[in-house]
Amino acid sequence: MRYFFLLSFSFLFIFCNSQKVKPKIGQEINVAELPTQESWNSTISFTDSGKIQAIMKVGHLRMYEKRQETLIDGYQHVDFYNPLEIKTTTLTSLRGRVDDASKDLYAYENVVAQNDSGVKLESEMLMWRNKDQKIVTDKFVTITTPTEKIQGYGFESDQHLQNYKIFKMTYVTTSDSLR
Repeated sequence: MRYFFLLSFSFLFIFCNSQKVKPKIGQEINVAELPTQESWNSTISFTDSGKIQAIMKVGHLRMYEKRQETLIDGYQHVDFYNPLEIKTTTLTSLRGRVDDASKDLYAYENVVAQNDSGVKLESEMLMWRNKDQKIVTDKFVTITTPTEKIQGYGFESDQHLQNYKIFKMTYVTTSDSLR
């Protein structure tokens, strides 16, 4: 009887070990599409030769290393600085994207840029181009200054909103009409 139990136990042990159970892997998750980094309520500094160019605060940030892009949700608030590191312009939006290769910044939804001289720019999409530090869009824009209001399609400006142009103006009014 002892040999029977020993033989049965050995048989059971060998039989159980010979079957390899493979766990099921969920096919609904694509690892390549997951962000390599993710953070909430973050502050990012853009510098050049140790000088601050911009400081960006974001609600939710997802960084994709392979795609070389960073997506921003929740809110985006960017302060731009002049060469003396004095804040000159603020840009806000609900969503954004950074091209990590070029360091170009895109702002989407309820985009507002305002400088320290009272120039206010509104659009649904803007891009801050890093290579020449210009703000550009081909979308509809509204610019309000203390003396005029201008609307149109297509826009280019320095990042301080001091030297700007609208490519296809659709509306212009002066300070007398704004009162």
